[in-house]
Amino acid sequence: MRMATAAEIRSRLGEQSAELIACAHTHIPRSIRTINGQLIVNPGSVGLPAYEDSQPFYHQVENGSPDARYAIVEQQKNNWQSLLISVAYKHKAMAKLAQARGRADWSSALMSGYMP
Repeated sequence: MRMATAAEIRSRLGEQSAELIACAHTHIPRSIRTINGQLIVNPGSVGLPAYEDSQPFYHQVENGSPDARYAIVEQQKNNWQSLLISVAYKHKAMAKLAQARGRADWSSALMSGYMP
């Protein structure tokens, strides 16, 4: 996985003119402002800081920390601002639960933010 280029972002946005665009599912916290001033925000993941998937092709995502992630977005003086926040929580209990439910991969991800 890699960050999309400015050209790829423009292509994906097409004619979208919204000033604020909220994204998800990559589990990677990021905030990008386009050349047109649009703010694109992905808060990350509240409960799974790393994963792997075979669809649409094999990929692995790791953010390197067990912390939960969220974003606060607000408009100030006609300009959208975002704050990406990382919060420590009792991730060891969730890793233990994942292990008990047969998800050793998720257990590892929850403990460290990395895949085994």
